[in-house]
Amino acid sequence: MRYELYYWPGIQGRGEFVRLALEDAGADYLDVARERGDEAIMPWFQGEYSGLPPFAPPFLKAGRTVLAQTALILAWLGPRLGLLPEGATARLQAQQLQLTISDLVVEIHDTHHPIAASLYYQDQLEAARQRAADFRRLRLPKFLGYFEGVLARGDGQHALAQHSYVDLSLFQLVTGLHYAFPRVMQRLQPQLPQLHALARRVSERPRIAAYLASPRRIAFNENGIFRHYAALDTRR
Repeated sequence: MRYELYYWPGIQGRGEFVRLALEDAGADYLDVARERGDEAIMPWFQGEYSGLPPFAPPFLKAGRTVLAQTALILAWLGPRLGLLPEGATARLQAQQLQLTISDLVVEIHDTHHPIAASLYYQDQLEAARQRAADFRRLRLPKFLGYFEGVLARGDGQHALAQHSYVDLSLFQLVTGLHYAFPRVMQRLQPQLPQLHALARRVSERPRIAAYLASPRRIAFNENGIFRHYAALDTRR
């Protein structure tokens, strides 16, 4: 099957979590908006297709199936791409972890847009400083400590019993945080040895390494979720 991934071109964003799974599995997929531009996305929100419309990208089309929401897409793709251990318990655990990752992604976004996504960062700078201070001091250590504990309670190599889409998402999370908050992550790194080891192993997987070295991997930038602003990244 050929998959069609719909996400905004020019940023990694939430679409990157899906893209990493497709790349790692060697799946045949088309990154639609990168090939055809934003105009390929908009008809889905203008009632030009039947069925339940997606609220926002990313969404995935596979034959007649159209799915939105990152965690749902990955839950559906996981067994089809061999990126999930067998069994109902493993599926539920993977969904739980991916949804927790999604919660953290929202909090990361809200450090630079704490008031409204419709406003520029510069229009909410003081609120962003306050939000980022709490994020650095409390929220980020709590989330990453949780994921470190998940690895420690397992085999120390994977979030679940074997390599899965959750490992790929944790790689994206750690990599993005090192871009957005390098000073904070440097401070926290000694407390997160297994999480960083997992990210390194994922980056060395042959298909992921090839993807990261290719033009398909868009660099982090200040239009995406993971943004680096010096005012938000301090050691305190």
